[in-house]
Amino acid sequence: MTDFYSDNVKDLSAQYNAQQFEEVHQSWQAYWPRHGQRVLDVGAGTGRDSNWFAEQGCDVYALEPNTKMRTEGQRYTHSQDVTWLADSLPDLKNILALGLRFDLILLSAVWMHVPTSQRDRAFRKLSNLLSANGKLVITLRHGEFTDGRKSYPVSVAEQEMLAKRYALEMVHVQKASDNMNRASVSWETVVMNLPDDGSGDLIKIRHILVNDNKVATYKLALLRALVRIADAHPVSVCDKTDGKVALPLGLVALYWVKQYRRLLSFPLAHNANGCQQGIMQSSNANKGLGFIKHSWHALNNLSADDICIGSLFLGDEGKAVTGALSDSAATIRDMPVKHLWNSDKSSHIFEVQKRTVRKTGHVLIDKQYLESFGEFILDDSFWQSLKVFGGWIEPLIVNQWISKMQSFDANRAQNITLEQYHQALQWIDAKHDTKFARHRADEMIQQGQLLASVWSGRDIKNKYHMDHCIPFAHWPNNDLWNLLPTSEKENLNKKDRVPSQQILKHSKGRVIDWWSNAWGTERSKKAFMVQSVMALPGLDAHTSNFDDVFDAMSLQVRGVKGKLLVTEWSPKFNSL
Repeated sequence: MTDFYSDNVKDLSAQYNAQQFEEVHQSWQAYWPRHGQRVLDVGAGTGRDSNWFAEQGCDVYALEPNTKMRTEGQRYTHSQDVTWLADSLPDLKNILALGLRFDLILLSAVWMHVPTSQRDRAFRKLSNLLSANGKLVITLRHGEFTDGRKSYPVSVAEQEMLAKRYALEMVHVQKASDNMNRASVSWETVVMNLPDDGSGDLIKIRHILVNDNKVATYKLALLRALVRIADAHPVSVCDKTDGKVALPLGLVALYWVKQYRRLLSFPLAHNANGCQQGIMQSSNANKGLGFIKHSWHALNNLSADDICIGSLFLGDEGKAVTGALSDSAATIRDMPVKHLWNSDKSSHIFEVQKRTVRKTGHVLIDKQYLESFGEFILDDSFWQSLKVFGGWIEPLIVNQWISKMQSFDANRAQNITLEQYHQALQWIDAKHDTKFARHRADEMIQQGQLLASVWSGRDIKNKYHMDHCIPFAHWPNNDLWNLLPTSEKENLNKKDRVPSQQILKHSKGRVIDWWSNAWGTERSKKAFMVQSVMALPGLDAHTSNFDDVFDAMSLQVRGVKGKLLVTEWSPKFNSL
């Protein structure tokens, strides 16, 4: 099918775009989207429908797996604000990674190309992308192709079955003749509505946080790690095709370690042996935490911020990192996962499939390494709730965690302040947030290299700021790709806004120049690419091109703006 579309893109473009949207889609006119609504065009082809949605003032995302069709669609819609992505059913990996919900999703002349065996999974993914009262519109083609394209039988009955399974309601079905007057072809349009989330997962999450019995902070730590991963690394998820998704177990363990290293090393008092005593995490002060073993203590010279994605550890330090993550993964499996269930003890909310990882003296924390520890499996609907409602869940976790720590006698005896609790639960130490990028910029200045603002191109070596392209306030991410040199005035003017797509396009060359000059050595580029692959949509594990990372970063900016309703920054550079 892909070859047919590649070989005939020009003819197909002329054929599709000669037909008016209003004529092709008249059968569901009552549900056409309104100005300001977010629309997803799945299988967007050469852009006729996406162009019309954009003309109505919609926020449009167009998915097209065929490179030549997508290129033609980008050309056709160049005067409109349409975001094009390479994505396909049933995975929809890149659009799902953005964490957006849509008021309308259109599959026009697409469903018959989806193999029957993949439709349940595809429909589930589509339903997860709908906002409350969002509409899923699918046009069904009846009639075989005579040009070699592969198709499969479709029916309204199948749509009814899938809608019922995934809590959508059928609101409209209408037959229509073929616009091209082909006697052997007819159409049916089905419109389905998502009346509510319907999953019950938010209630489940709240129960774990508020009502579930806890003698330690393990359950809170696990949920907070999952929320962080859903926010910072949505592309790390692997679909299991049965309503489940899997995360790299090592990634869950990594964020577990980062939380507890900060809490257990937070500078407070000293115990009777003169050792620094952090904030207690259990009601029993005499009972140690299960994951605190030899490997944990062997890493005492490392902070929570040092153990991060893209870091390289050698020798005994590398072996200790693997040991600490493995011990933490075992504790996650044997403690919070074992004691979190749905209606009874035989139905667990999560599942852990742990593998043994050999300790070596060379450890690069990348996706492959984190996956080697095994899988952390959860319901897809639970994962979607973490992604969409993480901004609400995270503060609730922090408040419950502080309340639990305040209840422990050993902590009360240390007179820990509320501010100290909050500081100890920060994901990233503010002192470390831009240190690597600033150190590199200072090196370049000392070497006589030009340091220019990525936004305006001005020489800033005498006084520069390191800007988070996606503001830290909205997305706490200190990856190398997200830290960009800018002038003090520009940074203060930008504040907590995301750059507009126009500014990104205008600045692309300077951003890539900064990346190339700052992170062009083999080791630093490896870390840069590992961080990019783990955080940004549309990148594969072997990405090595700065241009690809820039495109993925631009897409992530759109995702954060759309999901969190962040204001855009679009300055006039001659006024800065």
